[in-house]
Amino acid sequence: MDTLALEATSPKKADNAAAAPSPGLAAPAKRKPAKKAKKAVVFFEVEILDAKTKGKLCFLDKVEPNATIGEIKSMFHKSHPQWYPARQSIRLDSKGKSLKDEDVLQHLPVGTTATFYFRDLGAQISWVTVFLTEYAGPLLLYLMFYFRVPFIYAPKYDFTTSKHWVVHLACMCHSFHYVKRLLETLFVHRFSHGTMPLRNIFKNCTYYWGFAAWMAYYINHPLYTPPIYGEQQIRLALVMFLFCQIGNFSIHIALRNLRPPGSKTRKIPYPTKNPFTWIFLLVSCPNYTYELGSWLGFTLMTQCLPVAFFTVVGFIQMTVWAKGKHRSYLKEFRDYPPLRSPILPFVL
Repeated sequence: MDTLALEATSPKKADNAAAAPSPGLAAPAKRKPAKKAKKAVVFFEVEILDAKTKGKLCFLDKVEPNATIGEIKSMFHKSHPQWYPARQSIRLDSKGKSLKDEDVLQHLPVGTTATFYFRDLGAQISWVTVFLTEYAGPLLLYLMFYFRVPFIYAPKYDFTTSKHWVVHLACMCHSFHYVKRLLETLFVHRFSHGTMPLRNIFKNCTYYWGFAAWMAYYINHPLYTPPIYGEQQIRLALVMFLFCQIGNFSIHIALRNLRPPGSKTRKIPYPTKNPFTWIFLLVSCPNYTYELGSWLGFTLMTQCLPVAFFTVVGFIQMTVWAKGKHRSYLKEFRDYPPLRSPILPFVL
């Protein structure tokens, strides 16, 4: 048995001896793992056509796939200096919507040879400049009527003052409103769009400046008569005006805090600890709601027909803006609160 066992184990020993390297030979070197081949970057070719004539305006070669529309606008601007980026509207279709500057080329429904359509938006002006011009005009014009500078009323009324205290109160409220707007433009508002067409400033200034002059002419007129219900009506209107002005400012602060500086981030606005923001539970654009309330209070305070007309026109315009923002919220956020109305709770 011992002999058989030795015979059975001897081949294994022989195999092990054969497998062991001889002292004089070096062990074979280990192979290094092969480096992974880098993925080739597929560049895009971008063709930009005129949206009206379909004529070729620019061809951009070797555009990186992660390039944004904003970067493509800058490239287009180099070949056409007269059309700076803010003036450009780049679209996928000649009659389609403008693409956002942050849209990435490779995420758009285009092939490696992309065709875009260009439309000139016209000369542009910054929103800050527009707002400052819009609001400074009514402030100065109203004060000119209040101080009754020459060539407005009869010469005997030049630089005279009204005997009705409501006229002085109305001037303070009107001035407060537009000073507030100017300060908010400089220190509170964060604009998602940097510019607007230059032609709009003439339309906007005609609206604000014209109505301010019309209202101021009658409120500060020497023959102006105070409200029919006297001090009770004026004080109620003042409380309403101030309440809505504070509410409007609170909403602007809440909206400002939703957007980090320098970004275009959009979030669903929700009520904060400030009670004036609790109206967000029922309304998508409470800044317009409070603005309407302010002008209703000013109408009640002055009992002046031009002020009432301005309030109605402003309400119609703010309703259009509020409905547009409300639709945008519903489209962008699936979890948007369903109870909210655009501007008036449960009504509109």
